[in-house]
Amino acid sequence: MKKLTRFGKTFGAFLVRVAMTGPDLPIADPNRSKRIEKTLVAAIGYELVTLPQFEVFDWLEAELETDGRVILRGEVVHLTTVRHAEYRVRQLEGVIGVINDIKVLSVSPRDRDLRIALYRAIYDYDSPLFRYAIRVMPPIHIIVENSRATLKGAVASDEESQLAYTAARQVPGVFEVRNELRIAVSNVDH
Repeated sequence: MKKLTRFGKTFGAFLVRVAMTGPDLPIADPNRSKRIEKTLVAAIGYELVTLPQFEVFDWLEAELETDGRVILRGEVVHLTTVRHAEYRVRQLEGVIGVINDIKVLSVSPRDRDLRIALYRAIYDYDSPLFRYAIRVMPPIHIIVENSRATLKGAVASDEESQLAYTAARQVPGVFEVRNELRIAVSNVDH
């Protein structure tokens, strides 16, 4: 099956994509379908971002298939986050089913300590990135597994992405750092 991403929407901490799979089925009113699709994507985003234990050390993605199934992916620290994410998305009107591919990260003391050290290095009070730390949900998410870190989320510029990457590389004990930060596109019309 061929998969084409039709549009993606970033909700602070994760990405919701709508994908088409298989042959296109005729739709009586394509504009109505797109409105319903956008509403469902927004609802999925809201439900995931407001999970009680969702934090800066977690990352979630959701993909809405044309048949109404939602595929959840990502990495989280708490098992309860996996269960709550699936439950909340499954309860939404228009969702036919949920495929849960969310992975629970290691709970080793070493990884826990690295998460804290990386957070402090990236969001240090004298860093230009500190302005993100004072948000309810900081946009740079720090995923640590087996002493390997991945930075995910969105920042305003390439320079900020590089600053976060450089700060993470300087933390002792981190074997590898992958920078998967995206540059946020401003919605301001010029």
